[in-house]
Amino acid sequence: MKTFSAFPRWCLAAIILFVQPIAYAVDNGSSAAARPVVFNVKAFGATGNGQTLDTEAVDRTIAAAAAAGGGTVYFPAGAYACYTIDLKSNITLYLDSGATLLAADPPPEGEPGGYDAPEPNAFDKYQDFGHSHWRNSLIWGEGLQNISIIGPGLIFGRGLSRGVGRKDPLPGEPYRALPPSRTNAVTAATPFGYPSPLDALPAGVGNKAIALKNCRNVIFRDFTVFHGGHFAILATGVDNFTIDNLKIDTNRDGIDIDCCVNVRVSNCTVNSPTDDGICPKSSYALGHVRATENLTIVNCQVSGYAEGSLLDGTYKRTSRSRNGRTGRIKFGTEANGGFKNITIANCVFDYCRGIALEEVDGGPLEDVSISNITMRNIVNAPIFIRLGARLRGPGKPPVGMVRRINISNVVAYNVSANHGILITGLPDHPIEDVSLSHIRIVYQGGGTKEQAFREVPEYETDYPEPSRFGTIPSWGMFLRHVKGFRATDIELSLMKDDFRPAFLLTDVKDAVFRFLGVPRVAKVPTFVLRDVEDFSVRESRPVPNTNLQKAEKRSL
Repeated sequence: MKTFSAFPRWCLAAIILFVQPIAYAVDNGSSAAARPVVFNVKAFGATGNGQTLDTEAVDRTIAAAAAAGGGTVYFPAGAYACYTIDLKSNITLYLDSGATLLAADPPPEGEPGGYDAPEPNAFDKYQDFGHSHWRNSLIWGEGLQNISIIGPGLIFGRGLSRGVGRKDPLPGEPYRALPPSRTNAVTAATPFGYPSPLDALPAGVGNKAIALKNCRNVIFRDFTVFHGGHFAILATGVDNFTIDNLKIDTNRDGIDIDCCVNVRVSNCTVNSPTDDGICPKSSYALGHVRATENLTIVNCQVSGYAEGSLLDGTYKRTSRSRNGRTGRIKFGTEANGGFKNITIANCVFDYCRGIALEEVDGGPLEDVSISNITMRNIVNAPIFIRLGARLRGPGKPPVGMVRRINISNVVAYNVSANHGILITGLPDHPIEDVSLSHIRIVYQGGGTKEQAFREVPEYETDYPEPSRFGTIPSWGMFLRHVKGFRATDIELSLMKDDFRPAFLLTDVKDAVFRFLGVPRVAKVPTFVLRDVEDFSVRESRPVPNTNLQKAEKRSL
């Protein structure tokens, strides 16, 4: 299916101006029948004034295009206030320059109308409310093929909720008082207690800008999303999916890629100060286990600036989040189906959290290559790899696996030293075959001698977040329950002295370190080894060449 992303802009303008409201293409120049290819929403009654609800006009336009076998639904400049828009197969939504698809404010509590109600889902207890429903969105589609949303226009989720309230305040607006029912839910909820009562919303309230379920052959290109709700984009079971050149500045997750196969994310900028930026998942929302696989994320930027300050160019470094800014690339937490055959390359992190690879719900996380990453102003672990046993799924699935992970060419500056590089598996379930190479990290430092003696609980069933582990007793790298580890050409430095060891290894087998460079702090060991087998460090400073078959407790 051709879309106007392949057309020069002058061609699109010529087509639309030549015949309004509908442009036609004649079959081989001989057929008397004409096939509509462009459908202008204003020709079907849309006002574009930002006040009148244009939902019915947009739905009529999409229905007309679908009845003709497909085509482009064209939004000229204007603001189109809408509730839920139902996509159809073989349809392209084209948002022109100056066009805004505006999520209308939900009706007052107790009044009818608004966004479509969330559909029933028998499996909603295995992931949060937002992941379990799709219809309660500004744009949604299920079981579709050959669909696109393209063009330089804007999707503005003004009336969407990120959870908790019926509508999330815009940047600069005060938070509104919650009704007693919601206040009780907030009081009862604990951080990261998912599925969370905070996320559940009634009929009429929308919580996503775009949601797709079980679709294929999808293209999102060139548009901008501002204030996108719980998810700016939620794609569940979407295959052959291209996401290119989007700008997203939002109040919760940016792009969630859940149980999807053959996905390409490129040239996107995602600012999400209070949740994750680009977030692959593999939940149980479809009612069965399905991996996210064959995924590439390239040439993207993620950040945690104040919402709206990416788009207005101010890049404000404030955040409303009680848990600190987020804005990262994270795999998980929902991970029933696992992740396979993943590449992340040429990405920039700024004023956010680091890379997180989390497998805690029984699936495999394997064959991952991450390279050419730059980071600045990172508030937690620059690299976090976690195998846990939350095992949220029917029948309590077995513990999953994390293996064959390559991370190379990472440069990071002004990184919190609370966690360092944090790689932790489970007793009897180690993380396997991890390689780190050509890594440069400048940590803030400042750790104390007391912190160096802290014992870190396993937290096997907890929500997997570096902050859950507290301040780690090493500043550079913490490895626990790992088998087969290679670290080559690693340079770690401090902005101020840190009185914890640089490296702490516990229950690690077959670990090789080459060409390390770390500062020496007086009377502080570089390595602390506990129950370590087949350990080797060579050509590194300030540690002498060392080979150990077994070290129950050893410092270097």
